[in-house]
Amino acid sequence: MTVVGDWSAWPAPAKLNLFLRITGRRADGYHSLQTVFRLLDWGDTVHLRPRADGRIVRCGTDLAAVPESADLSLRAAEVLQKASKCALGADIRVEKRIPAGGGFGGGSSDAATVLVALDALWGLHLGRDALAALGVGLGADVPVFVHGENAWAEGVGERLAPVALPPAWYLLVDPGVHAGTAALFQAPELTRDAAAATIADFASSVPLGNAFEPVLRRLEPAVEAVFQVLSRVGTPRLTGTGSGCFVEFADRALAEAALAGLPPGLVAWVVPGAARSPLLDALAAWPLQGRRQEAQGTRF
Repeated sequence: MTVVGDWSAWPAPAKLNLFLRITGRRADGYHSLQTVFRLLDWGDTVHLRPRADGRIVRCGTDLAAVPESADLSLRAAEVLQKASKCALGADIRVEKRIPAGGGFGGGSSDAATVLVALDALWGLHLGRDALAALGVGLGADVPVFVHGENAWAEGVGERLAPVALPPAWYLLVDPGVHAGTAALFQAPELTRDAAAATIADFASSVPLGNAFEPVLRRLEPAVEAVFQVLSRVGTPRLTGTGSGCFVEFADRALAEAALAGLPPGLVAWVVPGAARSPLLDALAAWPLQGRRQEAQGTRF
């Protein structure tokens, strides 16, 4: 193994879809969506170490059950390496906290963090727009994590407009089931032609809902059970096309009180919403960290 740098750690935050509507079908066969992405100050951590031999190597065991061909963190590094014609490689280790299949964006966020961090570590400086363009080929949610701002999204989720969201805390619950996106899109009760919403609708708290909520509540008894429990402490919502559920609270004390009142056995936790992605803070701190390493003789 030929290593040209030390390990560095980069945040890969989770997200919530505060609503999700399907407004039609595009000419390319994909559905047109509207949503608001809320980034969270909680998520995975991606550990990266540059290599001189050009190899992209997965390290650690957190993603051992995921085939390497399906590992978005590896694919992101490969896409960036190919697009930039970079001769460097990387060791990649993902420290997982975000549950798979919950709609919290774990795989997409890991991929975005790899793109953003390796852009810095490899000295490419392609910029966020170019990285987001690479990311959309990996997954529709990747661009929002690359840009790192709460956003109103349309298209397949790649057309983004930043939105300012008030501070909030979230009670999250993972029902423990993996929702298959293809099956959800084929469900007969799925509303595929909802009227287009506006940012003004969202800002005025017009109920916009999640098109997949009724489908998942019918198909997955565990999701329906969580909705019933959460309805006792607030207004439960579904995030994305996954099985993850959440309730929004104005402050931490209210969220933690609701958590304490849940029956035992639920996988539930409380996290704050983020004003912007912690990845952007890590990226801003990187030049300073790099100068310190250079002074110590450890920077590649």
